[in-house]
Amino acid sequence: MCWVYQMQRILLIGCGNMGHALLTGWRDARLLGQSIVVEPAPLMMMDTISFVADAADLPADFRPDMIVLAVKPQVLGDILPAYARFAGLSPFLSIAAGKTVAFFEGHLGPEARIVRAMPNLPATVRRGVSGCCANANATAQDRTLATRLLQAVGSVHWVNEAELDALTALSGSGPAYVFLLAETLARAGETLGLTPALSAALARETLAGAAEMLHGSPEPAETLRARVTSKGGTTEAALRILMENDELLSIYARALQAAVSRARELAD
Repeated sequence: MCWVYQMQRILLIGCGNMGHALLTGWRDARLLGQSIVVEPAPLMMMDTISFVADAADLPADFRPDMIVLAVKPQVLGDILPAYARFAGLSPFLSIAAGKTVAFFEGHLGPEARIVRAMPNLPATVRRGVSGCCANANATAQDRTLATRLLQAVGSVHWVNEAELDALTALSGSGPAYVFLLAETLARAGETLGLTPALSAALARETLAGAAEMLHGSPEPAETLRARVTSKGGTTEAALRILMENDELLSIYARALQAAVSRARELAD
């Protein structure tokens, strides 16, 4: 049997929202061999997983196939030295926003094999989007394993590291923009006299249905939009306001640039 179909020994450091989503995705995809999660409070019971409180509790002979860093970017500098002994032995997969390959090489050593990834919150429902890049030390096998682990919770796109901050701004933070749209549509519906409960339900269900159409159709969003827009109809009247002077594009461009700027600040 080819290695890529075998159970993998994973060392998962951090098990918050995204770490938990990854862990359950790997469990459901039957990817996990004997693995360890570094997290003070165990979150689930699995025959193949052990929970430990910190790096000092790891068995001396444990050699993971992949070390997944799923902690906040702000704490990485403090915890990475404890895992430097694995550099050169096991690849690292980081899902921390902003922290560059150079940052990890500086803390783990120049021989470290690094894959950076930015998954998004829909990974919790197996509809995530992850962007990935790797350093020169990462092998083809490292990239394949990273892809396999991330595909357990959604789609994977490999990019250059220079593109990763922009990807973070678009897809990493993107679910929040969609949730904000749902809030805004619901509030606008209330101004028309709909009850808050009905307006919220209509906004939520409309966005979910439109997203499902977008996911299932090979056609671009522009084509789907045009299909909904009858000439001289109600949708056209509304879109004329939304698309006036490209103001919506300008707002989103400024929002994404703010996210990119913050990601670069987190790199320091």
